[in-house]
Amino acid sequence: MLSKKRETSIVEADAILPTKYGTFRIRAFHDHKNNKEHALLYLENPEITPLVRVHSECLTGDAFGSLRCDCGPQLETSMKEIQAHGSGAIVYLKQEGRGIGLYAKMQAYALQDQGLDTLDANLQLGLPADARTYEIAAEMLKSIGYDELYLLTNNPEKRLQLTENGIDIKNRVPIIVVPSEHNLSYLRTKASRMGHILEV
Repeated sequence: MLSKKRETSIVEADAILPTKYGTFRIRAFHDHKNNKEHALLYLENPEITPLVRVHSECLTGDAFGSLRCDCGPQLETSMKEIQAHGSGAIVYLKQEGRGIGLYAKMQAYALQDQGLDTLDANLQLGLPADARTYEIAAEMLKSIGYDELYLLTNNPEKRLQLTENGIDIKNRVPIIVVPSEHNLSYLRTKASRMGHILEV
């Protein structure tokens, strides 16, 4: 079922972005509902069904190389795999800390330092386990004609929400990164308590 249409995104800019993994185009969006800006990194080839990763911002993992999560390696792996595939996109959403924001994420980190897992830390703060939504991700993908794709994810909720918002997911492609001693407990919690499809 398609969700109700809302006024959300406008294209702010679209430009070429050379990266160490290859050249992409990058498009910026503004979401009027929450005043957040999101980015779409994409590689176009109309002959190939695109491979897409929907990635929520993780400052600690993506920018600072934190080993507490697998976000940075997932982002890098996605960029490499999309280039190898020859067509696709990364939807980069401003949904830090599974949607709770950077400040609350640091509060949750402090509770994790005391022994709580990522889920219980959020709940102890009175926050949802996962506050992210993907309606705008579908909108962003449709803006470049991506309404049929392969989805690079271990999270069934992303597939469900994109499908509900009019995206035809041809198949789910697992995203595999090597765990470390610092994120093994985090990954086990995602698999055992949050429904992620992982072999840890």
